[in-house]
Amino acid sequence: MTTITTDTKQAWYSNKWAQVSLHVIAWVTLFSLPYLLRPSPDQRHAPDPDEHLWQIHYVINSCILIFFFYLNAGFLIPKLIYRKKYLQFSGILLFIFAALVYARRLFIQVYIPHKQFELRPTILFTFFTLLFILACSTAWKMIRDKVNADKLASDKENENLKTELSLLRSQVSPHFMFNVLNNMVALARKQSDQLEPSLIKLSSLMRYMLYEADEDKVPLDKETDYLQSYIDLQQQRFGAKVQVNVTMELPEHGYEIEPMLLIPFVENAFKHGTGLIPDARIDIELRARQGLLQFTVMNRYNPEYTEIKDKTSGIGLTNVKRRLNLLYKDNHQLLINKKEGWFVVSLQLHLH
Repeated sequence: MTTITTDTKQAWYSNKWAQVSLHVIAWVTLFSLPYLLRPSPDQRHAPDPDEHLWQIHYVINSCILIFFFYLNAGFLIPKLIYRKKYLQFSGILLFIFAALVYARRLFIQVYIPHKQFELRPTILFTFFTLLFILACSTAWKMIRDKVNADKLASDKENENLKTELSLLRSQVSPHFMFNVLNNMVALARKQSDQLEPSLIKLSSLMRYMLYEADEDKVPLDKETDYLQSYIDLQQQRFGAKVQVNVTMELPEHGYEIEPMLLIPFVENAFKHGTGLIPDARIDIELRARQGLLQFTVMNRYNPEYTEIKDKTSGIGLTNVKRRLNLLYKDNHQLLINKKEGWFVVSLQLHLH
C-alpha cells in the first residue's frame, strides 16, 4: 500500500500541467499582494494621474523577475553554480541588478518626467526584491534536483534488487537440479522400478521451475506441491535408510509466497542429514494460520563426523537468507541452531 501511495504522489508531482498550474497560481498570488493589501483609496484625495503608467511598469517588472526566476533555475545554477563559476554568476547578477535600476530610471525620465527619480529607495527595493526571487529560485531548483536524484536512486535500487533476486533465484534452480539428477543416476544404476515415476515427478518439478518460479508470487499450495514432489523423490532414493516425517496443514483460502523459498531448507536436510548418520531422520512441518506461516525442518546429524564440503555447499541456505532479507525484511524470523544431535531450522513468515 505504501508503494502505491508513493508512486501516486510522484506521478502527480511529475505531471506537467499540474506543475504549470501551481506556478501560475503562485505567481498570480505573489504579484497580486500589493493590490490586495493596499488600503482603500481616500475619497478626499485626487487619484494619481500616473496610476496606469505605474501599473504597466509593475507588470513589466514582474515579468522580468519571473524570467529571472527561471533563468537562474534553468541556466545559471546548472551552468555556473554547479560548475563553480562563481565569478561569472556574480557578474550576471550585478548586471541584472544594474539593468533593473536603470530601467526604472529610464521609465520615469521618458513617461513621467515631472516625477523625480530617487536612487537610494530604488536600489534598496530592487536589491531585496531580486534577492527574494533569487532565494526562491535557488530553493526550488535545489528541491527539484533533490527529488529527481532521490527518484533516480530509488529506481536504481529497485532495479538492483530485482536483478539480485533474479540472480539468487537462478542460483537455486541449478543447485537443486544438480542434486535431483544425482538421484536419477542412483536409481538408474539400481535399475529401480521407481525410475519412471521419478522422471514424471522430475518433469513436473521442471515445469514448475520454468513456468511458475519466474512469477513474483505463487500460491502457497503450489509451492507445497513442489516441496512434496521433491520429498517423494528423495524418499525413493533413500528408501528405508532415512525416516522422513512430513506434516503440512494449509488453510482453505490460499496465501501467496515467493517461489522456491522453502525448498533450500529441505534440500539442506537431505544433503547433510543422510549418509554416515545412525538412525537418520528428517522431520518437516508446515502450518499456515491467520496469515502466519510456520515452517520447521529438523534432521539428525553426527557431531563426530566432519563433512567435506564441496563448492556448492551452503549455496541454498546462504541464498535463502539473503532472499528473506530482501523480500520480507521485518516480516520474517529465521532461527538455525543445533541441539541434542538435531539440526533445526525454524522459519516464521507473515503472508499476505
